[in-house]
Amino acid sequence: MKIIAHKVGNKINGESLITYEDELQLDESTFELLENYFLGAFKTEETYQFYSDTYLVNNPVFSASREIFSRPDSIRLESQKIAKHLFESAENPRVQGGELFIVYFDDETVGNEKIGIFKTEKRENFLKMFPGNENLDIEKDQGVSLTKIDKAALIYNSSEDDGYILSVVDNNKNGDMYYWFEDFLKVKQREDDYYHTQESMAVIKDYFKKQLPVEFEVSKADQADLLNKAARYFQEKEQFNLEDFGTEVLEQPEIIESFTDFKTDYEQEMQINIAEEFPISHSAVKKSQKHFKSIIKLDKNFHIYIHGDRKLLESGTDEKGNFYKMYFEKEV
Repeated sequence: MKIIAHKVGNKINGESLITYEDELQLDESTFELLENYFLGAFKTEETYQFYSDTYLVNNPVFSASREIFSRPDSIRLESQKIAKHLFESAENPRVQGGELFIVYFDDETVGNEKIGIFKTEKRENFLKMFPGNENLDIEKDQGVSLTKIDKAALIYNSSEDDGYILSVVDNNKNGDMYYWFEDFLKVKQREDDYYHTQESMAVIKDYFKKQLPVEFEVSKADQADLLNKAARYFQEKEQFNLEDFGTEVLEQPEIIESFTDFKTDYEQEMQINIAEEFPISHSAVKKSQKHFKSIIKLDKNFHIYIHGDRKLLESGTDEKGNFYKMYFEKEV
């Protein structure tokens, strides 16, 4: 593992850029601590790729990464280029300066190498304690917490022609959500299984909540039931097929046709393409299913969470007003 660190301030705030040429010389335990700190940032299978508005070679971080993969010893010069590009990318005074670490993770297998770009920004107070002659001496200081890195990108030496495969994290947006992803890295999400699962669940959720009640007379309970059916489909199936989804979940031909039209309009508006058949990413399902909560909100008094059989819920009206009737076997 090769590590070079630079100090990158915010030019808008009059801060400076300080670059270094030498690799960090650390003992084995510190290397291991940093490696766990860096790689522990990536908790999702969502992946990205470099892109450019002109030619891919004009993306500065892509070009520097390609050079490092080709000649690992070039990390000294290329890391300085990356640091300068990050320094120039700050166009918002709220972006915090910090330390930039460029890391080359070598591997015995060619093609399995990785390049890490990590930035620390937040400072936390901590206490240092020393045994004194008569009592314990305590000093206050500031440093970087090793619990969660602020910004990170891991570039895999794979799919070079398509802009490599990346994992990207921004845990401290500083009021500027574009600085790390767009202005500096210039990456977009890869259209893989995770992407198609995520986007399919998003368009289905939007259809059930926005379009279905407009076109069809459907109760809140029936909307909740459809959301549950859709969620179970993604949880239980290994493969998504649009025609199969329509038959099993939507059922009615007119609703199937309505959803297909909505999906087409959604893709055009969002300028994306969602495949009609793909392997389902269950990690994407797990992340997206929180938006599939089937809840009926009744004034300010009650919320009904629906998880199971729609037939156990009835609605009606009497002299007191509207009501729901629920059937159950036992309280838990």
